[in-house]
Amino acid sequence: MSDSDTDQSAVLTFLADPATHGGRPVERIDTHGAVVFLAGGRALKLKRAVRFPYMDFSTRERRRAACEAEVALNRRTAPELYRGVEPVVRRADGTLALGGSGDPLDWVVVMRRFDGDLLFDRLAARQGLTPELMRRLADAVAAFHGAAAPRRDGGGAAAMTAVVDGNLGELAGRPDLFDAAAVARLAERSRAALARHAARLDARRDGGRVRHCHGDLHLRNIVLDDGRPTLFDGIEFDESLAVVDVFYDLAFLLMDLDQRGLRHLGNAVLNRYVEDTGDLEGLALLPLFLSVRAAVRAKVDAAAAAAQADAERAAALRRDAVAYLEHALAALDPPPPLLVAVGGLSGTGKTTLARGLAPALGPAPGALVLRSDVIRKRLLGAAETARLPAEAYVPAATAGVYGEIARCAAVALAAGHAVVADAVYARPEERQAIEAVAAAAGVPFRGVWLEAPVPVRVGRVSGRSADASDATADVARRQEGYDVGVVAWARVAAAGDPAAVLAAARETLS
Repeated sequence: MSDSDTDQSAVLTFLADPATHGGRPVERIDTHGAVVFLAGGRALKLKRAVRFPYMDFSTRERRRAACEAEVALNRRTAPELYRGVEPVVRRADGTLALGGSGDPLDWVVVMRRFDGDLLFDRLAARQGLTPELMRRLADAVAAFHGAAAPRRDGGGAAAMTAVVDGNLGELAGRPDLFDAAAVARLAERSRAALARHAARLDARRDGGRVRHCHGDLHLRNIVLDDGRPTLFDGIEFDESLAVVDVFYDLAFLLMDLDQRGLRHLGNAVLNRYVEDTGDLEGLALLPLFLSVRAAVRAKVDAAAAAAQADAERAAALRRDAVAYLEHALAALDPPPPLLVAVGGLSGTGKTTLARGLAPALGPAPGALVLRSDVIRKRLLGAAETARLPAEAYVPAATAGVYGEIARCAAVALAAGHAVVADAVYARPEERQAIEAVAAAAGVPFRGVWLEAPVPVRVGRVSGRSADASDATADVARRQEGYDVGVVAWARVAAAGDPAAVLAAARETLS
């Protein structure tokens, strides 16, 4: 490695000069692995001449290859943002130029500039993320994972062990920042989890759940571009860090939301992702995956702090690094699962309550919500908001829906995850069946029965749009004649404000 490979001072000065960009003002953004220059309608990203155990940009050719890989990989999710790769050259007269003839000094990724205020981390900071937006993001992630190439040459227990060992080595190498006892506890718990899940990790790889994913899927690498959640800046410098279990890819996003105190949004992402993919088996690996992602963030922020010239920013990064280590430990000690069923006639607010309860139940980022309306559409291969014919609601079809809820709940509970079952549950045998699922799994059961007057229920179902439920005002009125039998579940008045209903329901669960 020569000085010519690592001395980027001339290139940095050139890229920071407004004259390079037609006189436009230049904004510089520094990270531990790159320097980004924003000017006018474009962004230029220069790889830093650095070498870490997980990332090596120490030579000019490595940086060029990384730039080319970045563009190729990220065009899978953000083709509108990635324009190409250009060299910074020294011309015959000694001046520097972007592109053209001359000796290449370094290489930059050229991107279309987007509105930085629409990055998801900034939206989160000003409370601009909503459950509906996060469900759209989950749709985008699920579609990306579905299209990504399965890779049986990566992932599995051996690859995850290597990531864990790398994390632990780097954390242990910073005793000035990370408490040695905490790192030792993380090592013990992580290795126990790896041993417990080794066969599952390998089975998912062999079954096609390891794919060439994004690899760095946190909020700062997602932008609302042209109204669409858009993933960008995926890992290009080490393929093994992106050829991973799809749930490990998703876990970075879930961990980031949880760390920011936005578990309810993480719960919305998880539930939509599972609805889209049907991947229930990945739930068992979430505590391990969330912990590993937090440990990755801890070591990266520690490295970023060391490279940060601004003392205040460096101190903030060190605080974040320590907090991520604490998060990594907590993820490996999750609360036990339970099964909650929310029943009631159409229009009583079951789905609103189920979604409100879920984030606080069981391991992060909260319970899996199994909604009968969504499951019915999925079983019939219909779009979520498509209106089904009457034959989709005959007793045999409905029995199939309740059977699928029970099956999915059993799988999730066996994985250690909490579940909220959201369905009418008007028949005593339906309520008994869901209670039996909890008993078979050996987990606590809580039943909540919502009640509201007919005018309230009719008003609610009449006001729905773009919803999975097919219930109409006539359906709501007919249900008033149901003989629901003896309901032993906790009864909650549901005619009022949803926040008050949620508080009352939570009281019944305590």
